[in-house]
Amino acid sequence: MHISRPYHTPQPNTRQRRLRQWPGLMVVAVAIALAFFSQLPSRAWFTPPTSEARKRLAVFPPIVLWAWERPELLEFIDPHAVGVAFLARTLYLHGSEVVVRPRLQPLSVPHETKLMAVARLEAERLRPPDLSVSQLERVTAAIAEVTGLYGIEALQVDFDAGVSQRAFYRDMLQRLRRQLPASMPLSMTALASWCNYDDWLTGLPVDEVVPMVFRMGADQHRIRRHLAYGDFRAAACRQSLGLSTDEPWPTLRAGRRLYLFHPQAWRPEAMASMFEEVGRWSSLP
Repeated sequence: MHISRPYHTPQPNTRQRRLRQWPGLMVVAVAIALAFFSQLPSRAWFTPPTSEARKRLAVFPPIVLWAWERPELLEFIDPHAVGVAFLARTLYLHGSEVVVRPRLQPLSVPHETKLMAVARLEAERLRPPDLSVSQLERVTAAIAEVTGLYGIEALQVDFDAGVSQRAFYRDMLQRLRRQLPASMPLSMTALASWCNYDDWLTGLPVDEVVPMVFRMGADQHRIRRHLAYGDFRAAACRQSLGLSTDEPWPTLRAGRRLYLFHPQAWRPEAMASMFEEVGRWSSLP
């Protein structure tokens, strides 16, 4: 895994700069968009969390880009306006096994970028995990190791847990929270249905829940109809929001952190378009 702030070296002040010539017009577009964004009054569209636990996330900007498993060259972002949550490790669970796959694609970011490492869990359907204590311990340890990467300031867990896997997931998060440094924020993604129809998130030891309002499958029409008239029923789901640049955004109140997914590698033109959409979204009544 190549990152512009290398995690494999003990020299935190050195990093490799990938030089890339972006079209001048695109750079100007991004600059204009960032200037517009910075003029929003007192971050009117983003209200920082107030609870003591969630204050650990206060250092993160109100927009965080998801950088998935593909080359992401993000030197063009403003690290004061945008953070990055990158897929650092994927865990495949099947039977009694836990197969750990590290990130294999390069990631380049400006030096001051706030970085959140994402650990993705995938449970095989044809050979479901046995959810044993041994598997629980190995999964927890493998995720906790991610925080040893240089420059990480928060950890996010991404697991579309089925009903039968929720007790395992809850136990894992509790163990993980005990193993993490007290100052390390712990975030988790959530299916939008968890936030509306089968809330089991109450009491989880996380500092943030990010409902993903995209790629919702069969639930999407029901969930979008509900969000057209009100917010998520689960209070834990009202602080942050996961959106995709290629799907409609819900008309929710703007005071939350936005995590943004892009189906292709991020480029300056996509960034400029995204900031325009954020501006429109934040002006909704």
